[in-house]
Amino acid sequence: MSEKPLTAAQEPITSDSGYAGSIQISVVSSIGLIPVENATVTISYTGDPDSPLEVLTTDSSGQTPTVSLPAPPLELSLNPEAEEQPYSEYNITVTAEGYEPVLISGSEILADELSLQPVRMNPLATTEEDEKVVIIPAHTLFGQYPPKIPEDEIKPMAETGEIVLSRVVIPEYIIVHDGVPSDPTAPNYWVRYKDYIKNVASCEIYSTWPESAIYANILAIQSFTLNRVYTEWYRNQGYNFTITSSTAYDHKWIYGRNIFENIDYLVDSIFANYLSRPGVRQPIFTSYCDGKRVTCDGLSQWGSKYLGDEGYSAIEIIRYYYGNDMYINTADFISGVPSSWPGYDLGIGASGEKVRQLQTQLNRIARNYPAIPTITADGIYGPATAEAVRTFQGIFGLPRTGVTDYPTWYEVSDIYVGVTRIAEPG
Repeated sequence: MSEKPLTAAQEPITSDSGYAGSIQISVVSSIGLIPVENATVTISYTGDPDSPLEVLTTDSSGQTPTVSLPAPPLELSLNPEAEEQPYSEYNITVTAEGYEPVLISGSEILADELSLQPVRMNPLATTEEDEKVVIIPAHTLFGQYPPKIPEDEIKPMAETGEIVLSRVVIPEYIIVHDGVPSDPTAPNYWVRYKDYIKNVASCEIYSTWPESAIYANILAIQSFTLNRVYTEWYRNQGYNFTITSSTAYDHKWIYGRNIFENIDYLVDSIFANYLSRPGVRQPIFTSYCDGKRVTCDGLSQWGSKYLGDEGYSAIEIIRYYYGNDMYINTADFISGVPSSWPGYDLGIGASGEKVRQLQTQLNRIARNYPAIPTITADGIYGPATAEAVRTFQGIFGLPRTGVTDYPTWYEVSDIYVGVTRIAEPG
C-alpha cells in the first residue's frame, strides 16, 4: 500500500494576513524539453477552485509572469510551536492547444518567497487521460508522516566487492519509487538528480529559514541520497529503483510539486557536495528528523533553523549534530554532462574551447527557447555571449549576471542535454 499522510492538512489560510508570496509557472512538453507557448494558466485557492484569482499566458519560454498571491504570516514558518498552516495552497489549471489539460492542486506559497511551479503537459494522443491531476499533500513539517526507521550511517559493503561504483558519482537521474519499497503498485519516476534534491528540500524544510540552515539540510539530503546511490542499497535487495518517497525509509518527494527560488539556486551551487568522515569512502548516510515531533541521532531540522538564527554556519550546524570529524566533500564525477566546468568563471574577455562549447550549447538551447539570442560560436566571450547567458539565467532562475559561473555552467549543460534528447525516460 502506498504511504499517505496520517492526517489530512487543515484548510489553507485565505484571510488577509497582510503577507504575500509570489509564483511563476513554467510549462514544458513531457516529450522533449519543449516550452509550451500561449498556454492558459488559471490560479485559484485550493479551498475555492471555481473562483479564479489570476489567468495568465505563457511566453515563448513557456513561462508566466511572476504574480503575487496572499500567504499566511511569515512567523508561522519560523516557529515550531505554531499551530496554523504556514503556507497557502493554490490550484493551478493549465490548458494549451494540442496538449492534455493539467491540474495541480495544493501548490504552496510562503510569505516573502518566490515559488517555481513546473508543469509537464502530455501531447494529445500520447495518453488516454482526460486531465492530468497532480495533488501536493501537506508539507512534512506540517502534516503527519511516518518517522524514519533508524539505519547505520555507514553501510557494510558486500564481501564479494560487487559494487558497481568505485568512486562517488553524481548521477544524471534518480529512480524514485513513489511509495514504500515493498509496494509493487507504486510507480517509479526517473528524476534528474538536481531536480530530485530541490523537490525533497522543498518538501522537508521551509525556504524562509536562514540560508546556513537550508545549506546544512541540503547537504544532509544530498549525502543521504548519494549513500543510496553509492551502495546501490535497493538494487542489492532486488529492487529496480534508487530511492523511495517514503519518509519511513528515505525522504519525502512529491511528483510535480513546486520548489522555492532560494532552494533552487542553492542546490545548483552545491549539488556535487556530500558529507564525509576521514577514511570512509562512501557518502555518509545522514539521518535527520524534524526535532519537534520526532527526535533522532542526526540533524534536527527545527534545531538547525535555530542554530542558523544564532549565526552558525552550515558546517558548524553539520558538526553540531554529526560531530567535528564530518567534512564537506565533492564528487569525483558528474554524469550526463558534455564537458566539466573549467574551474573558473567565464566572462567578457575569456576565450578558448570552453567558451566555444558554451556558445554552441546556448545556440542549440535557443532553438527551443527563442528568447535566447543566437551568437557566433567563435570561442570569444564578448557582449553578445554575455547577453545570451544573461537571458538564459533569467529563464532558468539564476542571477542575471551574464557571467558563466559554476551553477550557470551546469544548468546550461543540463538544459542542453535535455533539448538534444528526443525524449526523456519515465
